Amino acid sequence: MRLTLLLSVYLCSVSLTFATVSETVKKDTTYVISSDDAILKMVDSMLASKYYESIGIVLDSNIIENSSTELIDSLLEERISLLNQESPIALDYNDYVKAFINLYAVKKRALVSNVLGLAPIYYPMFEEVLDRYNMPLELKHLAVVESALNPVAKSRVGAQGLWQFMYRTGKMYNLNVTSYYDERMDPYKATVAACEYLNDLYGMYGDWQLALAAYNSGPGNVNKAIRRSGGKKNFWEISQYLPRETRGYVPAFIAVNYIMNYYKEHQISANVLNEYAFLTDTIQLNRDYKFSQIAEYIDISEEKLVFLNPAYKLKYIPKTKSTQSLCLPIEKVGLFLANEEAIVADIRRIEIADSIAGKEQKEILPESIQHIVRSGEFLGSIANKYNCTVSQLMTWNNRRSTRLNPGDKLIIYTNGKSFVSDVPKEKEPATLKKDGKYKVHIVRSGDTLWDIAKEYNGTSVNDLKKLNSNLDFKRLKPGMQVKVKEIG
Repeated sequence: MRLTLLLSVYLCSVSLTFATVSETVKKDTTYVISSDDAILKMVDSMLASKYYESIGIVLDSNIIENSSTELIDSLLEERISLLNQESPIALDYNDYVKAFINLYAVKKRALVSNVLGLAPIYYPMFEEVLDRYNMPLELKHLAVVESALNPVAKSRVGAQGLWQFMYRTGKMYNLNVTSYYDERMDPYKATVAACEYLNDLYGMYGDWQLALAAYNSGPGNVNKAIRRSGGKKNFWEISQYLPRETRGYVPAFIAVNYIMNYYKEHQISANVLNEYAFLTDTIQLNRDYKFSQIAEYIDISEEKLVFLNPAYKLKYIPKTKSTQSLCLPIEKVGLFLANEEAIVADIRRIEIADSIAGKEQKEILPESIQHIVRSGEFLGSIANKYNCTVSQLMTWNNRRSTRLNPGDKLIIYTNGKSFVSDVPKEKEPATLKKDGKYKVHIVRSGDTLWDIAKEYNGTSVNDLKKLNSNLDFKRLKPGMQVKVKEIG
């Protein structure tokens, strides 16, 4: 009798220390998340943010918050037991876990619906990196607890990104932050850093629940809790000594594992993105670009570039000592690479034209030509030929070295000057003919896909690609016939 009484008092004290119960306890729940719980506040802030709306996720009118769905203990315990059998992370079921299942499955269904819409974008990448580090794939769900899959999420204490790295911890794991970019918001780089950090924490404790607790509050707080508990190394036994937010962190992780596997059983469906493609690829750039420039040349919206490249703060990719990455829909990657030279040349022409237009004295707007380096040529001889300086050639072509190889292509701005006889002559007028229901452009020497698109108003490079899917645009040759418009 006395033992039973002591046990009841002990369980009661643990429940009160774990969190303050601020609501009336429901008959089917012995633990209720308090209104000032840190994870509840994070969920509310994610729902209140404009992020989901800005990327085309519209709230499903059929999603009803505070659903009256009944949570049956025996059924929840059975489902979590099945998940636990397939995971090296202990997925326990108790009243604390049930309270967080109630949060995600009943009270905050809209957030789960939004997360389900984003999961096909981020989860394959998470799984790939976790597999590389030989870590449990269930850890992918941790990003839902941290940020609800919002790559630009920022906490009240300054943690940022999908994995909510603080500035110092991010620097420890090679996530650089400058005025132009923040790699904590780079989905791939932050995922690699999160895996390395979690791996290090698991190495300290040999227990994934303790590693998760340390990820949230730092190993110092976990070590302190272990000492205060008398050396125990079980999350549930040391939880009363952990910071308040961390006490709910592991139960929330288990609850998210549950809801991401059993959302259908709770009548929750995904809010699928309206227009954002899931298939993407990354290319490396060695010069600076504005998002507006990329958007114009490959027919993509700036909003989509922002969504795919959240690490760049000012819609601008700076030039750095190393290359910078650009994530694009997979169908746009080839288009960009095939026309990069023409894009760069046109951007430079516009930049130079804008700087000249700003001068008080009116000058002739620059025109560019392309010089192909021959065997034996060097920058000095080419500069003499075109009546310019070596410094100008290096600036125009973004070169750091004066070394040239035969076949290298140099952009040269003529500014209305005339040169020696072997400088390429101005292009001959375009030849246009009709072929069935299409107008057809005959390719001239020096034509690029971008040149042809510009020549016909209302035509984009993407339009040309679609109309001429049978052509190899990487090798345009004089005489080739390119459909440019439909007739009628």
